This record gives sequence, C-alpha cells and structure tokens, in this order.
Amino acid sequence: MFSAELYSYTEEPEFALNRDYFEEDFRSHARGRRWTELTVDEQRAYVMRLLDALEVTDRDKRLKVARAILYLAQGVFDECDTEVDVLHWSRHNIFVLYDMGIFTALLELLSMEIDNSQACSSAVRKPAISLAESTELRVLLSIMYLMVETIRVQTEDDRPEWRAARETFKNELGSPLYNGEPFALLLFTMVTKFCSMNAPHFPMKKVLLLLWKTVLFTLGGFEELQQMKVGARERLSLPPLPEDSIKVVRAMRAASPPASAMELIEQQQQQKRGRRSRRVHASRPAHTHTYTPPHTHHKYVSVSEIQMRREEELLQCPLSLGEEEVEETPAEILYVGMLPNLSQYVIALLKLLLAAAPTSKAKTDSINILADVLPEEMPITVLQSMKLGIDVNRHKEIIVKAISALLLLLLKHLKLNHIYQFEIVSQHLVFANCIPLILKFFNQNIMSYISAKNSICVLDFPHCVVHEMPELTAESLEAGDNNQFCWRNLFSCINLLRILNKLTKWKHSRTMMLVVFKSAPILKRALKVKQAMMQLYVLKLLKIQTKYLGRQWRKSNMKTMSAIYQKVRHRLNDDWAYGNDIDARPWDFQAEECALRESIEKFNSRRYDKNKNGDFAPVDNCLQSVLGQRVELPEDFHYSYEMWLEREVFSQPIQWEGLLQNP
Repeated sequence: MFSAELYSYTEEPEFALNRDYFEEDFRSHARGRRWTELTVDEQRAYVMRLLDALEVTDRDKRLKVARAILYLAQGVFDECDTEVDVLHWSRHNIFVLYDMGIFTALLELLSMEIDNSQACSSAVRKPAISLAESTELRVLLSIMYLMVETIRVQTEDDRPEWRAARETFKNELGSPLYNGEPFALLLFTMVTKFCSMNAPHFPMKKVLLLLWKTVLFTLGGFEELQQMKVGARERLSLPPLPEDSIKVVRAMRAASPPASAMELIEQQQQQKRGRRSRRVHASRPAHTHTYTPPHTHHKYVSVSEIQMRREEELLQCPLSLGEEEVEETPAEILYVGMLPNLSQYVIALLKLLLAAAPTSKAKTDSINILADVLPEEMPITVLQSMKLGIDVNRHKEIIVKAISALLLLLLKHLKLNHIYQFEIVSQHLVFANCIPLILKFFNQNIMSYISAKNSICVLDFPHCVVHEMPELTAESLEAGDNNQFCWRNLFSCINLLRILNKLTKWKHSRTMMLVVFKSAPILKRALKVKQAMMQLYVLKLLKIQTKYLGRQWRKSNMKTMSAIYQKVRHRLNDDWAYGNDIDARPWDFQAEECALRESIEKFNSRRYDKNKNGDFAPVDNCLQSVLGQRVELPEDFHYSYEMWLEREVFSQPIQWEGLLQNP
C-alpha cells in the first residue's frame, strides 16, 4: 500500500490514539451518527471546526486536533470493514480536507515547528532521541504526505472537481507561493538543518518521503518526462525520438535462452537471401560516381546539444541576440530556489544515504537517522528486539529508496530543462564522492540485500487497523513475507545504477574513476540479479569502461561482452570494446572538471546574476531629467530634514580643494 512505508512499526499504537481523539471531539458534534453517514456539507462544516481549533495557542490542544485530522486522512478505519473501504474514505476525506484549506494551515504549523528553537536545543542536549521528541512533526508530516500522495495519484473514477483540485494543488506546490519559495525548498531546509546537527529530532524518513513525492508531483514522473521530451524536440524542430526507452526496457527480458537449431538455420537462410539480392549484376553497374553523404536527419541530435550551442551564441553575442526568454517551468523555479544552497542540499542527501546504507558502520560522529523509529523504552524480550531490528532495517531501506528516487528525478528533469543545470548538480554529486559511495553500496552481497525480508505484513497500514492482530512469534518474524524479492530494495538499486550512469556518461575523467575504484568486479556481481532493467544499467556501466580494462579482462569475461552486445544500444562508430590511443590517453580529472565548471558558471552568471552586463546598461546623461526625478522620502524625514541638514551637511567640514584635485 502507498502509505504503509510512511509509518514505522513503532508508531502502531498511535493509530488508536488518533481514533480516540477524533471520536472524543466528533461525538459531541455528530450526536450518535458516524462520519460515513454525514453529508458532504456536514463533513465540510466539521472540518472547518477543526481548522479553527488548529489556531489555538495551547500546544497540546493543537496536537489533539491534528491527530483527529490525521485520523480522517487515514480513512476513518474504525468505521470500515475492508482495506478497500479505508482507501476509499481516505481519498474522499483528503479531497475534503484540501478543499477546506487544511494544507495551508498545516504548512504554517510546520514552519513554526521548524523554527522552534526550544525543541531543537532540547533535542541537541539529549543523549538518546526517541519518537517522543518528534510527535508534532510526525503528525503534521504524515497528514501532508497523505494529501500529496493521494491527490497526486489519478484514478479513472475521479470526479471533475477532484481533477481540477489536483491541477490547482500541483501548481501551488510548484510555485513560489509559500514564503516566496516552492514547498520542496522548505523540506530541503529541514534536511540540511538535520544534517548540521541543529535539529536531531526531525523525522527524516517522513521528510524525505514527502520531499520525493512533492518533486514527483510537481515535476512529473518518467512518463510525463517522456512527453515533455517529445514536446521539447518538436519546439526545436528536431526529428522525433527513434524509440520510447520506457517501453523498450519494459519489454526486455533478463536472460534470453539460446536459439534452437531450426531458428539458426532459418536465420542463416534469410541472410543468404539478403546477400543474393544485394549482389551487383553485370548489366547494372554500381553508381559509384553518384555518392551522396548521409543526410543530417539520420544523425541523432539531442536537446542538450542545441542548448549548449545556444548558450555559446548568447555568450558571444549578448547585445545582438538580446535577453533570453526563460520559461517558468516547475523545474526552473525549483532550480532557481535551490541554486544558492545547492551544494549543501547535495551533501546533506549523500550524508543521509551513507548513514542508511547497509554497508555503513555505526560511528559516534555519524548522523542518527533512527530518531523517528526508536521507542521511548527499549525492548526487553527477544521478540521485541527482533521486531525493532526489522523496523530499523526497513527504516533505512525506505530512506535509501526516497533519496535515490529523488536524486534521479532531479537529474532527469534538470537535464531536460537545461543541460548546464544538470551538469552543476552532477558536479556537486561527484565532488561530494557520490561515485565511490554508490560503488561502496554495491560492494556487498547484493543478492541478500535484494531478497531481504524486513517487513511484517500484518503490521503494515491499513492491514493492521482492519484485521485482527495475530500473535507474533520469532518464527513468523524470521519467515517474513512470501515475495521472492524486496521490490523496495530492487527499486533503490536500479535508481543508484541510473544515477551512476548519468554521472559518468560521456565523461572520460569520471569513467576513469570507475576504473580506478575497481568497479568492474563489483558491477559484475550485480549481474547475478535476474532483473532486466537492473542488468541493463549494470551492462551500460561496464560498457563505458571496457576499453580501459585491458585485453585480458575482455578475454576472460566473454559472457559479459556478449551480454553488452545483446542488450545495450550501440552507435555506428562505437569502438567501446577496443582500446585505442586517443581514448586511452592519460586522464586529467581536474582540467576536464574545471572546463565544465567554467561553462556552468558562465551560464549561471548570464541567466541568474542580477548585476549582469553593468557596463552595457543605459545611462541617463541629461542633467534636467536627472534633477527632475522625484525621490520618495519617508514621512519622518520631512519633519526632521532641517536637523539632518545641520548635522550631516552644514556642521561637517568639507575640503573643497581636495574634491577639485585628481585622485
């Protein structure tokens, strides 16, 4: 279920608490009726009552009201018999909550909690932080996550007003309406504040999940990205994409069986017939004198190439080409907001990724990402310890999933928006040691990570609130679920491989980093996972470094070479399998990255620097017009300007000779 990963198993007792606070308040309002029996107008009136109660100054009363709202967002599960009913009422209630303005009120409360210096200083002083320190934040973030994720997902039976609300909410989240910046930037600020140890009580898993879903909602998923890519190529008069990469990967199989003898015979006969038809007859000489070069429309030109050429033209001719019209897309708005603190955001995300990686070892100075999973009282029995251990591992897996998906989304959307926006994020990732970090992540028993069973199905929401809770035993916890793979971990691995591919593609110096860090054996072990998409991105990473690995490696890894030939797209002049003098030259990491950095800084300076081209700005040289300009002065200056003249002008000795002399 979409909301199961939002809650840790330690939070399970709070579901009943949310229900109790709701029923305590609702009983006095509804007089014996249930929430599902009210009309929509009556439900809206009650939500308005809750909205007014959110504005009270008493912190405990506000928390009770927020828990009642969370119970509504969770689908009033005590009045439902099945999980389908819970999801139905959750969806209905969330659209009512959004329509009544609950999200804006929650945002104000979230800002107050972020700026609550007393809670931050109290958490910093505590040696061990538990769930209790983040109660208010967890409740607020849970409601906001449920609202963003539920409204984001479109279903066939959505009402017209719900579809209109979805578009409105999407535009609100992507626009700088919240304190002059998009909502995602507030969440990025929470991430950096947590990583700087100033707010160790922030529930990072919920923050990262909400941040990922917000970016996914406002910028769009991969299918929307594909449509945007097609539209961008049409606007630039480029030919359409030769294939839909999403459909190609979906149709790909992990391991192809060897061809049968009959198929091989038919294939050979077809090749012979083809050669026979291409044979030149004596009566028909070949037209060697009418050779025409290949047309340019057969050559693939990317949107990035056009953007780089355009950038060169704008830098060479800033006056004649004039100002560039920049479309205010959600990706553009997000990039402009992130730009001043981009390196901090990237470093913070990678710190969290490192802390959540299964290969990381606990250190005293490392970030504590378990603040929103550890209970107030540590477990006593073996069963409680096993349950907490599963919860902690699951918690880390969800954090890795959210960060990997978020980084991949940002890279892909920024690359389409402008190539240099993608390059600056990539460079920050490379400089923050993202490449060795991902390789370290894969330098483990990847099969055991992907087949890990860190889930307790009977404790997942909404199963745990609808069905009777069976008795948990050590054997049932060890058995886990019936899935062959943990799809969450498989998703994370594919995302990390795609990020690594994005960072190193067409970058000679970064490809050499893969060779230097001995990534080939690490990546080869990942090929054991029989999943088509994961194998494809592993093979892509092996393909770009094959020519540097030497002839002996290629000879001893012919199966891998064959798999690359079979599954990875090749170009006409692609000699990836053979090292030559040009591409095997000594690599200068610093020179390549500095040249790229210079291009990025020129782009950012030209497009976003407010003081650009100061020498070319028009100057008013007419004395009359300058002296005739009206200067707005504050009212208090009018009353005291004589005193100001006496103090600042008449009583100050002026060296007139010095003013007349040349400096």
